[in-house]
Amino acid sequence: MKSLATLSILIFALIFTSCDETKKVIDVAGSVQLTGNYTVSAINGEKPTVKEVPSFSMSALDNTFRGATGCNSVFGTYNLDLYAISFKDLAVSERECTGKDIMKVERDFLDALNKTGSYSLQDGVLTFYSKTDRSVVLSAKKEIRNQE
Repeated sequence: MKSLATLSILIFALIFTSCDETKKVIDVAGSVQLTGNYTVSAINGEKPTVKEVPSFSMSALDNTFRGATGCNSVFGTYNLDLYAISFKDLAVSERECTGKDIMKVERDFLDALNKTGSYSLQDGVLTFYSKTDRSVVLSAKKEIRNQE
């Protein structure tokens, strides 16, 4: 009876270890898929109305996020858990920017990142969804590099 209990515990542990390893593989694959440069095409459903639209890059190597708000630089890290994503330790440079539109786009961009809870990447368009109601908070077009 003792050996049956031990065998059951070992099988149970193996199953959960396998599930954890599968999840890690999926997370790494998702992070690699996100790696690249993006240009923001919409924030909260609206196209930015400034000359310098926000852009950013994501790196699977160290899960870093770097970008430009149109005026200031932003950087930090992100965490993935399957299709859930969260941005952590975001920091923004503090250049003085002229123009209300530039500052509004910057605020909206940073707010969208802070509200993000999940993502999808289809046909070169990265979409971030709200963590509260799954509404679209940001869309960005991935830069496609020519393979020569």
